[in-house]
Amino acid sequence: MVTKQDIFKVKGCESTRKRIINSLLSEYSFLNKRTLGKSRLNRPIEGLSIGNEDEFVLFCGAFHGMEWITSMLLLKYVHAICNAVQTGTLFTGLNISRFLSRRGVVIIPCINPDGVEIAINGWETAGEYKDMVKGICINTQNAKQWQANAAGVDINHNFDAGWDNLHRREQLLGITAPSKTRYGGIAPESELESKALCDFCRKNNVRHALAFHSQGEEIYWDYGKQTPKRSRLMADIFSQTSGYEVSTPQGIAIGGGFKDWFIQQFHRPAFTIEVGKGKNPLPIDDLPSIYMALEEMLGLATIM
Repeated sequence: MVTKQDIFKVKGCESTRKRIINSLLSEYSFLNKRTLGKSRLNRPIEGLSIGNEDEFVLFCGAFHGMEWITSMLLLKYVHAICNAVQTGTLFTGLNISRFLSRRGVVIIPCINPDGVEIAINGWETAGEYKDMVKGICINTQNAKQWQANAAGVDINHNFDAGWDNLHRREQLLGITAPSKTRYGGIAPESELESKALCDFCRKNNVRHALAFHSQGEEIYWDYGKQTPKRSRLMADIFSQTSGYEVSTPQGIAIGGGFKDWFIQQFHRPAFTIEVGKGKNPLPIDDLPSIYMALEEMLGLATIM
């Protein structure tokens, strides 16, 4: 069984995620695991799927190392909806089993497993990149604020949506080489992690996608003329159920992200959800309140 201690009180490093995922798979026979690819350091990038895989909604977390709390949020959600399906109970008033028989959900708790390990356990986990990461961080406190992958590339600046303009803005800020944050790499999809996610989306019928980050309690929903009309309505519903603010990213946060790429590529809705409030990395003790604020929104996002 997956216990509350597993979900709520342990930082979301690789060993914790593996233990929770294995427990979920053993408890719920209808839950399936997919491996999208591997990280720079050969850690698996895994997804959990429930329901009809012909068309599904996609949830992704932990694009940034120090935002590892989003991986735990998504694992908590997997546990909750699996329990509702298995027991035949409603999930936030929804008959989730009926909806999942028509359209499934795929949840990728951790897009950036190397970055999460660095942020939680330090540069010693960075393998062949250890010396580079140590040189960038200088001290252990800085390692806790690591956002990038092991190669110093910010995964959420590495998608092919306004990447050239974003790259120029990075250069104007003096970000021209591997860094703990905001360096978008040498080209879009230069990183194994971003390419694995893009390839997965290109090969499957994804109805809409939600990317989870921290922090700010905000919902980003648009990217240029390709944004579907229903995206704003969906964002407003998410806002009403969560209390989060519908917002627009500014400056260096414009372009290059997964949400932007998905909208541009497929002309389908995608959202960035900035969970919680405070200073990253948010403490694991914040997870229960974050989850409770978002539970209804997560359910609605699954069935819309």
